[in-house]
Amino acid sequence: MRTLSRLSWSAAWAAAGAVAAALLAVNIAAPPVLAGSAAESHAVRAMTTVSPTSSPSPGADVTPPTAPGDLRACPPPPPPSGSFQGVVGLCWTASSDATGVTEYRVFMLTGNGFLEVASTSSTTAVVPGLVHGRTYTFYVVARDAAGNTSQPSALLSTPAVSGVDVTPTPATGDTTPPTRPTGMQADCLPDFNGTSFCWTPSTDDVGVAGYDVYRRTGSGWARAGRDLPSTARSFSEAGFNSTPGQQYMYFAAGQSYVYFVVAKDAAGNLSLPSDLVTATVPVDYPTHSPSPVSCKIEYTAWSWSGGFSATVKITNLGQTPMNDWTLRFAFPDAGQKVAQGYSATWSQSGKDVTAVNLSWNKMIDPGKSVLIGFTGRQTGANPDPAAFTLNNRTCVKS
Repeated sequence: MRTLSRLSWSAAWAAAGAVAAALLAVNIAAPPVLAGSAAESHAVRAMTTVSPTSSPSPGADVTPPTAPGDLRACPPPPPPSGSFQGVVGLCWTASSDATGVTEYRVFMLTGNGFLEVASTSSTTAVVPGLVHGRTYTFYVVARDAAGNTSQPSALLSTPAVSGVDVTPTPATGDTTPPTRPTGMQADCLPDFNGTSFCWTPSTDDVGVAGYDVYRRTGSGWARAGRDLPSTARSFSEAGFNSTPGQQYMYFAAGQSYVYFVVAKDAAGNLSLPSDLVTATVPVDYPTHSPSPVSCKIEYTAWSWSGGFSATVKITNLGQTPMNDWTLRFAFPDAGQKVAQGYSATWSQSGKDVTAVNLSWNKMIDPGKSVLIGFTGRQTGANPDPAAFTLNNRTCVKS
């Protein structure tokens, strides 16, 4: 591999200009509108492996460099012509290697996955051609002369800034990203012999269009789930042994894998990545055992001709605080409609009703309760809902 010359910050600007056009060409500054998806919320993936490579010759260097450390945003130098609107400057701690690191590669998260946006022998990089003020997510890997690639650095999310004498052009259309997915819960799907995790849905000022899921590999982040629908609340992957004519990624029993989720809207805006979640493959096919009940619901309704009022008391029966909760239930009768709610953000689709916490009542401590409610319309009978879930877990009804 050709060794790259070491770049100074000023020289980095000249090199960065060469990739600015390429970044704009793939629409990073204005990601494309997402197409619709028929993906299921319980998405099972069988990941194809790379074809086996030939064994290295005896004595060959097969040891990868250590991962780059302390990835952080560094103030970029002034652009030579003031021509770049949005810029991110990155710095990191050098990797170590038995024979020497020859290259660092910088990857940025886009609507089409992680894209390589810089290559340097230095421990600094400048990424131009971005949207001023928009937050972008990066990681860095190191490579040695033998082509061995390190594990990825930690993820970094940082906003693009402007250089000297740059006046950003006001953005048009929807530029507000969805909120980051929260409530990451590993191994949440029973009776499943693979990896699984669940999350609390994101919100958006226009509407969440879907989710992408990424799994950490030995040398980066692979997109394990693409265009999951906006209703998705969980993800799972199944691994299989090799069969004649086919090769599958096999998830070893007891092995753990690291994931994160990003939400996206129809305008292509990406949320910040969720917290990392580590899912472990069961040693044997798991036997379902009901999770302990962690919440109690008290639903009380009063009816009158053509309408009704209901209060819902949510009690945390668990041992840890509940944060960022979402309550769901279904009306038994199609004529039951939520008209106006209080103490939560209420929505209804068909018979399905959702209530999401507000900022002041998002935390429910163990043994504590919150009271929410709504007024509704009804055209016939007004029976109580039969079941309730809180953050996808079934509550006891009293």
